[in-house]
Amino acid sequence: MKRTPSLAASSVVACVFAIASGPARAQEFALYMGPLRSGADPSYSWQMDYTEGFGKYFAASISWLNEGHIPDHHRDGQAIQGWARLPLAQRRFVFALGVGPYRYFDTEAASAGEGYDNTHGWGVVYSARATWYSTHRWTANLQLNRVQVTRGPSTTAVMLGVGYQLDAPDTPGPRDFALPRTQKVTNNEITLMAGATILNSLESQTSVAEAIEYRRGINSFLDATLGYLHEGNGISARRDGATAQLWLTRAFFDNRFTLGFGAGLYAAIHHGEHPDERETGDGILSGLISVSASYRFTQHWAARVTWNRVVTRYSRDTDVILGGIGYRF
Repeated sequence: MKRTPSLAASSVVACVFAIASGPARAQEFALYMGPLRSGADPSYSWQMDYTEGFGKYFAASISWLNEGHIPDHHRDGQAIQGWARLPLAQRRFVFALGVGPYRYFDTEAASAGEGYDNTHGWGVVYSARATWYSTHRWTANLQLNRVQVTRGPSTTAVMLGVGYQLDAPDTPGPRDFALPRTQKVTNNEITLMAGATILNSLESQTSVAEAIEYRRGINSFLDATLGYLHEGNGISARRDGATAQLWLTRAFFDNRFTLGFGAGLYAAIHHGEHPDERETGDGILSGLISVSASYRFTQHWAARVTWNRVVTRYSRDTDVILGGIGYRF
């Protein structure tokens, strides 16, 4: 069953606000990779994960999960999980069990045997994680994921991961709660970016993309952005238009390094495969889900990298990966 991008965006925003409204913010970042199986079909899986503590025995995480390329399916999406965790060995070793909703995006082979469809739906991710905490804020992780979705095959993956504690712990092991923050992560920032658009098709066609973005801090954990995105001319999803997003943000290392997870809308004109083709309203409004990081190398200048997922209702989902320079004031 296909879902509208407005529902996808609103669901993500609701989940982001639920985590952001608590006293803790993201404090550990980890990357995972390993083998995956769906029935008898092997593939791979990778995941990037933000985890935060809500006391000694509980945590929550926001993840982007990619389930590789099993036959007729290229599936990925975001998962939000609650964790019960048990610290052992003077808190150096932590075993945790997690569960939560999974909003997935799947590129499927078309039922007629030609072409493809971008389908969107919901599932559940069940996880078991073992983490070893070093004395230098690095972590080594072993994680088992079981994914069950409303439409499509279930998968099982075993992944190894490396993580880093973005807030230094007061004691060995994980922080029980993240450090409080009273100042905005961002005041004002204008960024010019360029990169690549990747069509979520079975062939993954690419094109050059450009964007301009204005970012302003709302409070100590939320930013808002307005921008203009051009997805290029080399693929059938020829679009450009205005973007608007809300971001859950966090700053580390004396505010030099920032991380953000954003969700919002993209008002674009879909040009079709030929410049004189135009779609109906399906091609105008899409969802936009993003992950962004910046490094502030002076008081006014910063480098930024952003990965955007454009979520459509007409099987023209894209990944737009951008990098650029921003001016802060």
